[in-house]
Amino acid sequence: MNRTATIYRETLETRIEVTLNLAGKGCFTAETGLPFLDHMLEQISRHGLLDLTIKASGDLHIDSHHTIEDIGITLGQALKQAIGDKIGIQRFGHAYVPLDEALSRVVLDFSGRPSLHYRVNYQQARIGNFDVDLIQEFFQGLVNHAAITLHIDNLQGRNAHHIAETIFKAFGRALRLAVDQDTRQLGLLPSTKGTL
Repeated sequence: MNRTATIYRETLETRIEVTLNLAGKGCFTAETGLPFLDHMLEQISRHGLLDLTIKASGDLHIDSHHTIEDIGITLGQALKQAIGDKIGIQRFGHAYVPLDEALSRVVLDFSGRPSLHYRVNYQQARIGNFDVDLIQEFFQGLVNHAAITLHIDNLQGRNAHHIAETIFKAFGRALRLAVDQDTRQLGLLPSTKGTL
């Protein structure tokens, strides 16, 4: 299995390039113009043990919404391409991650059915100049284009930075489990339906 992908997406609002290796070591580089988002994307790479390079430019003079959503879309497309036919993967992944007072749970399924359930209540609207509402937009774009089911629940937390970081770390850990090869079902699709 190749387990790699490079996706380029260009619209009138953004230009995004994502290179992904699911069998990586957690190597990460990013040029998005959004330092906090880069910090969060690095959590996915490091804790998911996937190599990830993201180059993005967008209409940040208007707002960061388009850029963040389109990075989610492009990363979702790269995940879908890199996972391929899903033969032999674990399929499901889950993780609980704490950071001081914050605790989040992420559960995902390479189901072929895009479905996001995002239950996070921030006590602050911004982390520095980063709008926390855009985290949900990032994951919605990713879910829609990776065709996964994703449950994100923040269980505890006050500090918005801590909450966000636990979410991205937990997503990386859950993703790592889901895409790993299952040695007991090599050559098999993890579904009783015969398709995902």
